[in-house]
Amino acid sequence: MSNSQTKTIKGQITEYNIPVVMTYQIKGIVTDSTGAPLPGAQLMVKHGVVSASSDGQGRFTMTVSPDDKSLVCYFPGMKFTETPISPILTTINLRMFPDHQNHSITRQQSQATPWFDPDNDRPKTYCNPVNIDYNFEYFNHSNNKGISCRSTADPMIVPYKGKYYLFSTNQSGYYVSDDLTKWKYVFAGFQRKPNDDDPCAPAVEVFGDTLVMLGSTYKELPVWYTTHPDDGRWKHLAETALLPHWDPDLFLDDDGRLYLYYGSSNEFPTKGVEYDRASFRPKSVIHDLILLHPELHGWERFGMNNDDSVTLKPFVEGSFMTKHDGKYYLQYGAPGTEFKVYADGVYVSDKPLGPFVYQRHNPFSYKPGGFVLGAGHGGTFKDNYGNYWHIATCMLSLRETFERRIGLYPAGFDKEGTLFANTAFGDYPTTIPRASEDHAKGNFTGWMLLSLHKKVWASSSDSIYQPENAADENMRTYWAAATGNPGEWFVMDLGAEKQVNAIQVNYYEHKANQCGKAMDVYHQYKIFASPDGKNWQLTVDKSNNDLDVPHDYVELKQPLATRYLKIENVHSASGNFALMDFRVFGKSEGQTPAVVSKFVTVRDKKDTRNATIKWQAVAGAYGYNIRFGIAPDQLYNCITVYDATTYDMRGLDKDTNYWFAIEALGESGVSLLSKPVKCQ
Repeated sequence: MSNSQTKTIKGQITEYNIPVVMTYQIKGIVTDSTGAPLPGAQLMVKHGVVSASSDGQGRFTMTVSPDDKSLVCYFPGMKFTETPISPILTTINLRMFPDHQNHSITRQQSQATPWFDPDNDRPKTYCNPVNIDYNFEYFNHSNNKGISCRSTADPMIVPYKGKYYLFSTNQSGYYVSDDLTKWKYVFAGFQRKPNDDDPCAPAVEVFGDTLVMLGSTYKELPVWYTTHPDDGRWKHLAETALLPHWDPDLFLDDDGRLYLYYGSSNEFPTKGVEYDRASFRPKSVIHDLILLHPELHGWERFGMNNDDSVTLKPFVEGSFMTKHDGKYYLQYGAPGTEFKVYADGVYVSDKPLGPFVYQRHNPFSYKPGGFVLGAGHGGTFKDNYGNYWHIATCMLSLRETFERRIGLYPAGFDKEGTLFANTAFGDYPTTIPRASEDHAKGNFTGWMLLSLHKKVWASSSDSIYQPENAADENMRTYWAAATGNPGEWFVMDLGAEKQVNAIQVNYYEHKANQCGKAMDVYHQYKIFASPDGKNWQLTVDKSNNDLDVPHDYVELKQPLATRYLKIENVHSASGNFALMDFRVFGKSEGQTPAVVSKFVTVRDKKDTRNATIKWQAVAGAYGYNIRFGIAPDQLYNCITVYDATTYDMRGLDKDTNYWFAIEALGESGVSLLSKPVKCQ
């Protein structure tokens, strides 16, 4: 209850409401550390305008209100002193102590080392999640008030004039890259009201020399266009696109005809319509195109593991159209963005508005295991060498349901015209091609995970957020230091000397206070290596970095032989110094794991959407890749499993036969693939 009232005074034109505040007096004495009075000390109500100075005997008197909660005292060379105030405590004596701390920020130039040069960092690989400066959710977002966390989703990449442009939800802009490894942010805000997305699930298409963009809307947003996207300036091509298109996709066919696909619902189907290119009004009737059939397609069922048929019906959304070899591939996301089984499926047709037929290999983009989870609501595109890629939404949903990241995966079409996305090793270092290649084989570098469950320790920990959380391959756990101060550190013992090729530093926003986009958010750190945990050598220096890199990936110029690694904080972006995972990739000496034996798949006879998968543990293996598909030579989908020798599979299509195989993952390499077995 407020302790103020208002008094209304009538002016010549309008009335003025002037607050009338109840007040009381506080008094006291300010002394130094020896007890001697401090004349001229400045006393201020915190977050207020009331102030006073101590007299020659260090005494002060102030008039404050019951709404004032704290008093701050300052004297040159002394530490700021803060103390609570209240009407029941009217005499307050303050003792000041010398301040020997240097509060200025030391400017540091990053040093080049044999393993990393900050001024010449041109990686040939990347590692998911994609390392962009994921925007913090807006403070006024209706589902996220008071929570500071990063998120984006619903991505698409558009090649344009030799570059790649990445658009996604709520970024107040987009990203541009020359080679798919490093992304530069371009501010382009379209938000009208505080609770609006900016924008949500944008659709972008190339019209000759022009980029055209739609946002998800039920409120008649404009149609935007630009010919200079690097400037972030857009104009209106049409004032409204009329239709209530949520999760839209614009598709310009090679005959010049334009189509719109849209819809996000667990009740209504995905829709499609031909659009007039000039007016952005429908030229055809609106077609109902895709409905989910969870009774037939196990992967379309709701739940973290397709195991919830009670809470809600599953959602169909995220339309995206790709034309290949005369066929139209209409892609869609299901069953829900907050689940690890979030995936993309596809229907195929000879015509842009159907009828569409469900592809036997579905979902085609699927990643329910590993560090990065989920691969739904995305888009498929060709790179500058003619290779297909699929970019998709990754589930996090730790602090907020719609807390998400994005992943980029090699994709393609096989000789039968089957669309696939290769998510095997989808969160390991991946090579970016410089020529045409076979994406069915993947782009894995061969650098294995060296950091899983390794011995770790840190400078400090905040509550339950312990160091081991940053070495468990789980995005939904993290370690947090007690502060965000420079000098907080985290150490990992790899167990023996290993060859390190790359390091991924995955930050988390513990006690962050940032909301929305800000251009002064950045990370700075140093990484040291040691043979014995005592003598440290600087390996990676980003102490002068000015970029926001929440999933920073460092590809080393040459392999590093080390046992111990330490990351030291220089500057935290917001909140405490905290890591989801400190991931290390490279090779260990020794034999690769043996082929997995006793690999068994048992399909549930009562519900053939389910199967139990079992195998025998392999010595030296830290994890396993379960590969499966509709034929022995079409094992396009992959599930990465750690710390288990069983898997509860609930994502099968009811009337489809499958083939499964498995490989063991070790620090020295990957085993041969087991012989595929039929699961029917």
